[in-house]
Amino acid sequence: MNEFLDSLKYDSNGLVPAVVQDNDNGDVLMVGYMNREAVQATLTTGRTTFWSRSRQKFWIKGETSGNIQAVKSVYIDCDKDCILVKVDQKGAACHEGYRSCFFRQVDSEGRETVISKKLMESY
Repeated sequence: MNEFLDSLKYDSNGLVPAVVQDNDNGDVLMVGYMNREAVQATLTTGRTTFWSRSRQKFWIKGETSGNIQAVKSVYIDCDKDCILVKVDQKGAACHEGYRSCFFRQVDSEGRETVISKKLMESY
């Protein structure tokens, strides 16, 4: 495990982006950041664990909202500077209450359109 964790290319803040994707349909649900400890926790617990850049602390997806992400598989990109986590998502992945954080589509004029419905109120 240590050899793998050491091989990742963390940024200057010790973080690596993690793209979270629905295991069944391939939808991109969210993007978060992981430090070494969060990567290890994600791999060993089967629950997505992130480092909150704004709160400067760990958070496990679903620990307060109940919208749990059960990790099915983890991949790294060719440069080892980004992680892809495939999950079974329970409920909303987005803190605004949508299934995915990518619920707005942008057209060629820069206009945004909400393309999903809320599953729940913001949490």
